Amino acid sequence: MRKLFAFLAVSAMLFAACAEDNPAIGGTGATGGALPTGGSGSTGSPADCAASDAIPYKTPGSLTIGTDNPVFQPWFAGSGDYGPWKAKPSSGTGNPASGEGFESAFAYALADQLGFSKDQVTWVPLDFNESYKPGPKDYDLYIGQVSHTPERAQAVTFSEGYYDVNQALVANKGTPITQATSIDDLKGYKLGAQIGTTSYAFIQDEIQPDQQPAVFDRSVDVIQALNNGQIDGYVVDAPAAYVNVLIGQAKNGVVVGQFPNVGEYFGAIFENGNPLVDCVNAGIEALKNDGTLADLQSKWLKDITYPVLQ
Repeated sequence: MRKLFAFLAVSAMLFAACAEDNPAIGGTGATGGALPTGGSGSTGSPADCAASDAIPYKTPGSLTIGTDNPVFQPWFAGSGDYGPWKAKPSSGTGNPASGEGFESAFAYALADQLGFSKDQVTWVPLDFNESYKPGPKDYDLYIGQVSHTPERAQAVTFSEGYYDVNQALVANKGTPITQATSIDDLKGYKLGAQIGTTSYAFIQDEIQPDQQPAVFDRSVDVIQALNNGQIDGYVVDAPAAYVNVLIGQAKNGVVVGQFPNVGEYFGAIFENGNPLVDCVNAGIEALKNDGTLADLQSKWLKDITYPVLQ
């Protein structure tokens, strides 16, 4: 899914490493399938690839990255203002230009691979649900917890994965649903999710509850529905679930568990046919190979671990 709105102190993310028998969400550096062996990214460094005259940058000499507004921790952290973004750490919102938070840090590490300095990166706002619609884009690439799906990939071009994502279930403490230990245990409950997300698709395709799930326009509406008792639980990506509960957005919430990964991953997205994707794929591969992605995940996301609801 995506849409994390919550505050997450860095110190809370630096607990003891998880053991293999208590699996963390995601992997040590998302796979998202094999990287291409051809394309402009395979003939030299990612920076050489990105320097090609064939790359149609929105602004010459600048890498323009789109993301949602507001942005939320732990994906985007930091403080201060940047354009329309007004970071409020106490409310869980961040500053995409801070270099703090998993996706902000990833974006700048990727930009460095492509030969751009931090001051050559420009951020532009675009609503998540608009990011994967067909047509011309105001960004060179978009980074904002966008999960690859075959349907979305018909309208935009996805990079290879930079984070493997698991879905998780949040419910109110003391309610019967919190005793669930398997997906089958959830079938009789009223579940909710944000419209257009892979969390909603997971409910429909994997859980297949007896009741039609509730659908909401915004992530805040999903959580409010749980707080109001309108739903028994909601499905969201596991980092979001962790922070929703940690800072009390889900007022009586508890993370019941996470679900097995079903091949879902976050990728950067591009206007269809943009050759920059080859360069970004090469950059992602380099960040996996040198351990950067694993280090960023360890810093910002590593200790988000829950029982697996099989």
